[in-house]
Amino acid sequence: MATALIILAAGQGTRMNSDLPKVLHKVAGAPLLVHAMIAGASVAPERTIVVTGHGADAVAETARAQDPSVEIAHQGEQRGTGHAVAQALPLLDGFQGRVVVLFGDTPFIRPETLQSMLAAPSDVVVLGFEAADPNRYGRLIVHGGHLYGIVEWKDATEDQRIIRLCNSGVIAADAALLRRLVEGLDDRNASGEFYLTDIVAAARAEGLAAEVVTCPEAETLGVNTRADLAAAERAFQAAMRAEMMADGVTLVAPETVFFAHDTVVGRETVIGPNVVFGPGVTVESGAEILPFCHLEGCHISQGARVGPFARLRPGTELGGDVHVGNFVEIKNAILDEGVKVGHLSYLGDAHVGEHANIGAGTVTCNYDGVMKHRTEIGERAFIGSDTMLIAPVKVGARALTGSGSVITEDVPDDAVAIGRARQVVRPGLSAKLFEKFKATKAKRQKETE
Repeated sequence: MATALIILAAGQGTRMNSDLPKVLHKVAGAPLLVHAMIAGASVAPERTIVVTGHGADAVAETARAQDPSVEIAHQGEQRGTGHAVAQALPLLDGFQGRVVVLFGDTPFIRPETLQSMLAAPSDVVVLGFEAADPNRYGRLIVHGGHLYGIVEWKDATEDQRIIRLCNSGVIAADAALLRRLVEGLDDRNASGEFYLTDIVAAARAEGLAAEVVTCPEAETLGVNTRADLAAAERAFQAAMRAEMMADGVTLVAPETVFFAHDTVVGRETVIGPNVVFGPGVTVESGAEILPFCHLEGCHISQGARVGPFARLRPGTELGGDVHVGNFVEIKNAILDEGVKVGHLSYLGDAHVGEHANIGAGTVTCNYDGVMKHRTEIGERAFIGSDTMLIAPVKVGARALTGSGSVITEDVPDDAVAIGRARQVVRPGLSAKLFEKFKATKAKRQKETE
């Protein structure tokens, strides 16, 4: 059966105390909305609709960046979840299949959970969870295995508030049925809003079946405050660390390593303490990431060794057995197999050939104030310490640059290039300068007394 998603992302999130729409706050380097979209994409939906409201343009832009085929509906006035779904339903005119309603601020619903909801035979399926602290969640009223209704905390009786089976808000139903039930909603409740949850009682009144699919409470974690955001980050990182170690990755100090939502690390890789992965990082098997490295938008091949204190920026590609040492920064550069960049260097917009050696303090001077330019370094070249490579420039295979050189022209294969000012030595001048300095200092001290 075809599936469509409606993702509700219209809320302002006033408790975040932020100008940024709530669903655009990030966990593991990705907006909450993106997490929800990734979860929904696991069921291969034919249609995905995101309902925007506060910060609509920014939310729509983020949604389209994640999935260019996404459709946007707008809720100009926030009048409840039922009202939000009603704004999306016209886009599904003629759609035949199941609709799943997700929330842009609930990032951790697992694919297996959504599949269970879609496989359930009932007309309306609600995702529920047993809450350790039910607090102000809506309660699921279940008798004999059948769901009879959902009562919001504000409208619940004291007996109903004792119930620990709570509503996540995620609902699945046939598109035509959902449309009919939503059209019948009213706002006669404590909040004066149109509750999507009221469709359960409406369905039961028609003699239709409703049931609950349950999941662990951690999957339903919603983000409403900065504290919730921090809790979501902790939950994500704990799960990701456990998954990495189960897959054969060694984390020397797991609690100090932070992953992004899309980090990929191969087995037998060793990751030291205090390593941070930004989005877009892939590490092949058998690599080693030493402590205090920051990686983003890069690919690290098998056997490479990075760090400590290295920074790999977007566009970096490290070949097999590359060594990037301490206090090295690399951006938009390709380092072929066996390249060594030991320490204290910057390589930006560059291509370094196999087994080249980059000395300490080397800088590819890639920016002229207007444009970025590339540096090409050939295989087995030796770049002497403190070489400034003024791009665009090419150093040939097996070529060598003298330490302290400023290279402004191409260097042929097998050549030596030395580009530095001629050294001048003046015997005895240092002692004279120091004596003059001390005399001047003494004179000034005397004048101030």
